[in-house]
Amino acid sequence: MPVNPEDMIQLLMKTNAEQEERLKEKDQTISDLRSTVDELRSTVTDLRSTIANLNETLDEFKRKFFGTSSEKVKKERSVDLSEQDTEPEETVVVKEHTRTRKKKSVRGDLYALLPIRDIRCDVPESERFCPDCDAPMEHLGYKTVREELRITPAKVERVRYLQETLVCPACREEDDTTIRAAKTPAALLPHSPASPDMVAMVMYQKSCLYLPFYRQEKDWFQKGVPLPRETAAHWYNYCALEYFAPIYEALHQELLGREVIHADEVPCQVLHEEGKEATSKSYMWIYLSGSDGLPGIVLYDYRPGRGGENPIEFLSGFKGLLHCDGYSAYGRIEDVVLVCCLAHCRRKFYEAVPAGGRKKLKLLDINSEEKLKEPSAGRSDDNGLLPAEKGVAFCNRLFFLERCYKELPAEERKQKRQEKEPEIWNEFWSWLGTLNPTGGSKLEKAVNYAFNHKETLMNYLLDGRCEISNNAAERRAKSYATARKNFLFHDTVDGANASAIVMSLIETAKANNLNIYQYLYTLLLYMPDYKNEPAGIKQLMPWSEFIKENCSGITDTEKILPENRGDLETVRKSL
Repeated sequence: MPVNPEDMIQLLMKTNAEQEERLKEKDQTISDLRSTVDELRSTVTDLRSTIANLNETLDEFKRKFFGTSSEKVKKERSVDLSEQDTEPEETVVVKEHTRTRKKKSVRGDLYALLPIRDIRCDVPESERFCPDCDAPMEHLGYKTVREELRITPAKVERVRYLQETLVCPACREEDDTTIRAAKTPAALLPHSPASPDMVAMVMYQKSCLYLPFYRQEKDWFQKGVPLPRETAAHWYNYCALEYFAPIYEALHQELLGREVIHADEVPCQVLHEEGKEATSKSYMWIYLSGSDGLPGIVLYDYRPGRGGENPIEFLSGFKGLLHCDGYSAYGRIEDVVLVCCLAHCRRKFYEAVPAGGRKKLKLLDINSEEKLKEPSAGRSDDNGLLPAEKGVAFCNRLFFLERCYKELPAEERKQKRQEKEPEIWNEFWSWLGTLNPTGGSKLEKAVNYAFNHKETLMNYLLDGRCEISNNAAERRAKSYATARKNFLFHDTVDGANASAIVMSLIETAKANNLNIYQYLYTLLLYMPDYKNEPAGIKQLMPWSEFIKENCSGITDTEKILPENRGDLETVRKSL
């Protein structure tokens, strides 16, 4: 049967159309599959990033719960840097100086401030005859055989003030009575047996030795004094708020007049505070003077929160350089130049280093004697460093240079910094710009932290009195944290404020090389009569000649007693 050409053409066209339709369907299917594959690959990448971040977070929690929180590592764990050094050592020229090597301390030097009591060991009378001829022997002299230290445990005694009264006999004969009574020292607390030395001891043990009141209660009982913890707490709070507050405020005003200040904050807990639950978090803020060559001042300030209004209020009137961490609240303070802490920036990179790698890192501060070469573990980049390790290495380079300049005068230190350190900073920022860290990783957080505080991290270059880190404030925060670890919480707001005042005077006394207990005792001795007299308060500041003379040696409460202390005006004229 003959085939119609037109039918054949129609059939072929229909077949081609069907094939083209099938090809289009296949192309769409392939396109859909490719899209699905790409989406799955993106999902896998995101999941891997999430898993890595979660593992990183888990490792950090393990370190915080079960490991050490310090960045320091043992010296023997430092990585061996003698091999594979990829960069030549950089020679830093510092100002020549002569260092006198301290001679090894002998016992006499160590105990030079202690009083000496000689114990003479004499030969018995029955043995003072010559064993050969039985003639009486003559005294030849004494020789020192050995020394030992003896301690007299604290002894509490009852002191009764007996007031003498005089009467005029001539007036009495004329049926008139004239009586005169002797002056007696004012009581520290009305109707209380509290004395300056005993309250000073309660404060010293609580805020310097970190002994909570309940432990002190047991210790006082062993001394024969039933001193309930509630009574000790009342003495502490009353004397701090009544007598020490004027000294604290004078220190506050002095601090606001400085040009360089450090600031930090640490959490605390107050059980009974209006409008807050007992488990809520409050804060103890720390402010201290910088390296300006003036007497040191350290102040603690209790606040119920961590908002920016707290440092704004406390630092009202201050215009200068403020050392701080990257907390945004400090950025709200007007008329100050923020100097951000490089140690905080380095810590971000340190935490981004894998746990095994941290053990091989060593962190420098401005007191470190050695220069570290960058570790070369043969990983990741041209220098053999992981990015986080290289970030730590950059910071270590800057800390080493700061150690070289720390003994220089402020102007010369500024000049030396300008010669060397901007080059390192420029290299650091250029390197950070080349990184592309995984989203959400600790490395990304470290990079973002550095870029977000780029200007403030470098502001220490503006003034030679500035420091490269805020470690000075963190050390004072540690003092409070150590105390908090023992007493756990404050019962009331008054207790928190009292602790802030007492710890301020203790840390300021340390900064001025004073005997802490002696300084607390001296303040309690005089402040009941001088708390409203600016001239008297000036004499009791930690850098006054009177305080340096009476509070710089070993503890001696017998030197000045309530009954013979005299007045500060006479003391001022005698100095």
